[in-house]
Amino acid sequence: MKKLQLVSKRAEHNYTLQKFLKPHFVYIPLIVQNNTNVVCEVKVDEYVYKGQVVGSFNENFTLKIHSSVSGTVKEIKKMRLYNNELVKCIVIENDFKENTKYNEKNIKKISDYSKEEFIDNIQNAGIIGMGGAGFPTYFKYKSDNINTLIVNAVECEPFISSDHTLILNNCEEILEAVDSIMEINNISKCYIAIKDIYSDLKFEFDKYIGTYPNIELFFTKNYYPAGWEKNLIKDIMHIEYNNLPIEKGIVVNNVSTIYAIYESLKYNKPSIERIITVSGNLVKDTNILIKIGTTIKELIDFIGMKETKKLKVIVGGPMMGKTVSSLDIVITKNVNSIILSDEEVYNKEVNCLKCGKCSDVCPSKLCPVLIMENLENKDELLKLQPNKCIECGLCSYICPSKILLRDKVIEAKQVLRGDKK
Repeated sequence: MKKLQLVSKRAEHNYTLQKFLKPHFVYIPLIVQNNTNVVCEVKVDEYVYKGQVVGSFNENFTLKIHSSVSGTVKEIKKMRLYNNELVKCIVIENDFKENTKYNEKNIKKISDYSKEEFIDNIQNAGIIGMGGAGFPTYFKYKSDNINTLIVNAVECEPFISSDHTLILNNCEEILEAVDSIMEINNISKCYIAIKDIYSDLKFEFDKYIGTYPNIELFFTKNYYPAGWEKNLIKDIMHIEYNNLPIEKGIVVNNVSTIYAIYESLKYNKPSIERIITVSGNLVKDTNILIKIGTTIKELIDFIGMKETKKLKVIVGGPMMGKTVSSLDIVITKNVNSIILSDEEVYNKEVNCLKCGKCSDVCPSKLCPVLIMENLENKDELLKLQPNKCIECGLCSYICPSKILLRDKVIEAKQVLRGDKK
């Protein structure tokens, strides 16, 4: 597999943290990963508190969904998420009072939780992987054989700097959380992975990390996708696994997930806010703390955007992000970036040249063009294993014919799941 150097068009990022915590409405999606069998726990016209459980999921695992504001439930309506899917959402009108339902506290020593209390706490807080996958975090810690924690702060896509900003503003808290997670779960070693080009993060960590002998910084090279879980584990520990890192006693958490765990353990705060990056040639690059359930439109009304007749909105980074057709998109816990541009991302598509470049760069060792050509042949798709795709977008990026191969592989996954016939 070839490793690509991806450099952002912007040499400098703005790591100043803004806050937009007063949306007029939030839209809380009734979905957990791809599952919509979520029980709505509130009714129209009911008053809800910030942090109140408004939905719950109880199938393969249990997860709570919380309101990010206090106010009144106005309706249940379908709204679009980052993947363009229409999903039922609880529409809550913000009363701007920040009345809380959860029992706010300030635990001095968060390492005093037992393992069972720790798992219950982050489960009830609704914490999921905030790097993109959205997998329930508590489930990773149910094993009693965890020996290594890897904190993923690589942020390998261009334009995105939300995790970077989080570290610069909350480095000490992140290290406190990591140390406590290790003690509670009897984890002997932690690596915090950052890019070797980010000297400011190294400087920030060096202020505090000397008091944590079992926590070590690991510097990844500037290639894509350095932040992919399998690449990260191979680079750090020189080992590979078949399905999940826990096979080797490893847990990987995004650094934003670690901070959500910190707020849950320290203050009993559910996962109701996050930092996202807003960038592109139509806005001033910024990182902003927002309420979960805020729409892109209301966020843009707050920060401002240049006028254009050909707006292109990408939710996520330029490689793995999804292009959406509207600003009425709900920001969920696993959205870390929004790109607003009027530039063409791709030129006109032409016929495949059979060059094989898509296979050369695929980190999962797939053949995207063959998958594309067999969308109507389910038996052949099973052999080509599109489900191994991590949706990094390298195949589309490298394709000289400008074919959106990643979209074709995602379509193949849907065919195999039965979502598309």
